[in-house]
Amino acid sequence: MAHPKRKISKSRRDKRRTHKKLTEKTIAICPTTDEPHLYHRAHWSEGKLYYKGKVVLDKEEE
Repeated sequence: MAHPKRKISKSRRDKRRTHKKLTEKTIAICPTTDEPHLYHRAHWSEGKLYYKGKVVLDKEEE
């Protein structure tokens, strides 16, 4: 079984794994507000913070 002769540093390993980051970000449409946003991210719409189609934070209540 092959073994590496020297340890590969974390930075060299991570440089090799970065190529998938060059693809475009995937955009989702919120089912409640019908606005585009990034997947797995909360987004503001009309003073409210939405996540997974539900209101998480209301700016007017604060």
